[in-house]
Amino acid sequence: MSAAELLEGIAAFPLATAMRRSAILYLVVNATHILAVALLVGAIVPLDLRLLGFFGHASLAVLGPFLSRAAAVGLALAIVTGFCLFSVRPSAYAGNPAFLTKLALLAVGAVNAMILQSSSVWRAAVDGDRAVGAVRLSAGISLIVWPGALLAGRWIGFL
Repeated sequence: MSAAELLEGIAAFPLATAMRRSAILYLVVNATHILAVALLVGAIVPLDLRLLGFFGHASLAVLGPFLSRAAAVGLALAIVTGFCLFSVRPSAYAGNPAFLTKLALLAVGAVNAMILQSSSVWRAAVDGDRAVGAVRLSAGISLIVWPGALLAGRWIGFL
């Protein structure tokens, strides 16, 4: 199957067809996508700032697991709703440099988060130890990548 055939198949999904025909359905999915991104970025930025040493009085043992789970829920919902939005015009999005940049940044952000979450330095930081260089580096990368993905997503409509 070629890439063009795959994109045509995605565009033929019943939900994609329904979203093209219903402004209300498209609006609801789009609004849900925006709320999911807000949950993701709204959870990840304070967590990253805490890992970088800001808000030192706030317990990482309490904030870390809660904010990372909230960010994960936001990411999962953003991926699902983002795919729904993509399915409406997949051929147009597949060639959009801003969309491709957004996907690359999402991949970097997700891999960065998975590496951090599976590391012993993350567990040590959450258990009360000081965040070491690797944790701070991951938080710094995250503070660049997630807002960058948000900006790239906004940029899509302008290209």
